[in-house]
Amino acid sequence: MEALPRGLAEALLPWYDIHKRPLPWRQDPTPYRVWVSEIMLQQTRIEAVRGYFDRFMAALPTVEALAAAEEETALKLWEGLGYYSRARNLRRAAQIVMEEYDGRIPSDVKALRALPGIGDYTAGAVASIAFGLPEPAVDGNVLRICARLTACGESIGDGRVKRRFHEELRTQYPTVRCGDLTSAVMELGETVCLPGTPDCESCPLWDKCLARARGRQTDYPVMPDKRPRRIQPRTVFILTCQGRTALRRRPDKGLLAGLWELPNVEGRLDEQAALAQAAAWGCGPVKAASCGEAVHIFTHLEWHMTGWRIECAVMPERFTWAEAGERERYPIPTAFRAYKVQL
Repeated sequence: MEALPRGLAEALLPWYDIHKRPLPWRQDPTPYRVWVSEIMLQQTRIEAVRGYFDRFMAALPTVEALAAAEEETALKLWEGLGYYSRARNLRRAAQIVMEEYDGRIPSDVKALRALPGIGDYTAGAVASIAFGLPEPAVDGNVLRICARLTACGESIGDGRVKRRFHEELRTQYPTVRCGDLTSAVMELGETVCLPGTPDCESCPLWDKCLARARGRQTDYPVMPDKRPRRIQPRTVFILTCQGRTALRRRPDKGLLAGLWELPNVEGRLDEQAALAQAAAWGCGPVKAASCGEAVHIFTHLEWHMTGWRIECAVMPERFTWAEAGERERYPIPTAFRAYKVQL
């Protein structure tokens, strides 16, 4: 594998000064703000994060506020972002920072990695952007840039490839503006060196890129093989009684752990089977109406959902029966969005 070309900082920093986007977390990049933004941005588009970041900062502006918050408060602020373990880990890490670091987020990469929910990428981002240390933050965007610059024919899913790019990037950090270099590489991957067809004419590294020189930009990066997602049929219930709607909390471990949900079961039930299920729950079903079909895609799983609204005569204690004005208190994941709007 070819080594990364030299002079990345000299080419990227002037470009970044001109082209960087005014993202909210780039304004006043304190360690807390950088950390929260990077956790939110994991597997989530920037445009989706903007509003969530502002609301989260308004509600929980400090490590101390996050550490003291109820878990349900953090989950409600996270509602719709998905991957809810991120919010739980963020809160738990804030508690550790308060208990073990006197409320000050550590700058050391090893200490950062030891906090719940922080891996190599996030530790590097916080260390460089918030503390000015020469630490790369290597994610899929950065791996794509590196693979094209070097025309790397190896899979970027290979840990050895990632470690080599990480170490080579570290050697290119200047003595100042380390955070800007990390942000510049991120910006390049998010706006110019895109998946599919990159905008090579706008790239400040165009003259350093082996893939471009060979006319093979779209051949890189070499991606790891993807496992097909498992399809799981599910039936979702909107159970109503006296103006209240049934909700229940998911188990503390596993998919969507600890979040509130509409009652649901595996399998695609027709009307009679749905009424029978409601009766088995002790709801005294009166009548049912279809709520339509919906699909929600997780990383390795697809829920293909059928929805039924069922009017009930009984409110069994197995469920929490929320009044209309109370429902917004409960963090209900995006998976149920198609049915949540019908509540």
